[in-house]
Amino acid sequence: MLFIQLLLKLSSLYVVSWKCRRREKMTGSNAPHQRKLDNESAVEARFHDSDAKRLRLAELQVGLAFFAFILIGANDGALGVLIPSMRLHYGVDKATIGLLFLFQTVGYLVAAFNSGLLVEKLGNRRFLVLGVVSFLLGVGTLSLMPQFMVILIMMLPLGFGVAIIDAGLNTYIASMPRNAALLNYLHAFYGIGALLGPLIASTILAIRWGWNSVYIVWIGMSLVLLIGFQLVFREQNISQREDTATRPESNVLLAALSVPMVWIAALFMLIYVGAEVSVGSWTYSFLTEERHAPILLAGWMVSGYWIGLTLGRLTLARVTLRIGSERLILGCLVGVVIGALFVWLLPVYAVSAVGLGLIGFSFGPIYPTTIALISDRVSGRILPSVIGFKVSLGSIGAAICPWLAGLLAQRFGLWSLMPYVIILTAAMVLLWRVLQVRPQV
Repeated sequence: MLFIQLLLKLSSLYVVSWKCRRREKMTGSNAPHQRKLDNESAVEARFHDSDAKRLRLAELQVGLAFFAFILIGANDGALGVLIPSMRLHYGVDKATIGLLFLFQTVGYLVAAFNSGLLVEKLGNRRFLVLGVVSFLLGVGTLSLMPQFMVILIMMLPLGFGVAIIDAGLNTYIASMPRNAALLNYLHAFYGIGALLGPLIASTILAIRWGWNSVYIVWIGMSLVLLIGFQLVFREQNISQREDTATRPESNVLLAALSVPMVWIAALFMLIYVGAEVSVGSWTYSFLTEERHAPILLAGWMVSGYWIGLTLGRLTLARVTLRIGSERLILGCLVGVVIGALFVWLLPVYAVSAVGLGLIGFSFGPIYPTTIALISDRVSGRILPSVIGFKVSLGSIGAAICPWLAGLLAQRFGLWSLMPYVIILTAAMVLLWRVLQVRPQV
């Protein structure tokens, strides 16, 4: 709680410092204007309480955004731990259980491709509430342990809800001042959730509760989020900026898709999310089945991966200001390769734990830094559609890449996971270099 309050105060400090600079400019006028300022001070005082309320409201909204990303991170992080138990429960092979990722992607795509129009039609609150209700439908059904086909179908609303929450809150934070730091903090809370997810899931499995008990926990967290969104988010457009009237509503998505840089960044995001989710989803199986690690140890090692990802977002955000985003991301991609080589070539638990932590640490700032880069280079009107499109292609990667990892594991063995990650990372290096030469639009 103290950590959350610290980040909330940090976000509010941006707003306060901006207001102080504005007041300094106003009060720094020449002497003839002093009387006019004195006369206006009484009027300004009446709005002081209103400004304080808006600041507190913004803090609550950012806090809910952090909590929401803890939830979706925990859901993503726990799935890899639950896969062996779900396979045993339903009697399916690795390739079949990998269809969970594929079906979830369909829900992602439906939501993410239409997020820009949905935001303008529904407004902040109803848009985010729709995402939470859809997520609740998915996890609520999974908690009942229905037939496997029903599980697959329910991954559709689950993915739909996660995509709406993801795109909506990314757009909201990206529209704030100093968005790069706040986006890294936002996604650091995703990493915190992804860290807690495997711990919760492995603990529940270790005490011999059913795998569905994890989704009961998600139900409780979702209800808190649902009430919070209803109370603190208003109905104004989440992407409201100065250029909101410059484009016809029906052309928002087409305008976003007409920018070549958007496609390059989205393809980069597809591979990145695919690699990140592949490591998070299959490492537990790799450790327990290929390296024969104990259940709790494997769960902690996977959590170490998510710890590294979280620390990377918290500590490397400021490094961007010193060395630039291009060098930072390239250095991070090199770190991913080194960590993957550690895990692949050195079959020692301690070395594998270090390698997984390095992979997570290096992956950390890539996603939020890319979003901040794009939000600074495109107009505000199309920003929700741009982020939604990136989320949608990222969701494709989150489904296809782990599914391909499952196919490779079925064909060659789980040892193929780390070479697969290295190949994906090499593709990211090429795309990132191309992305840097694209001009602002």
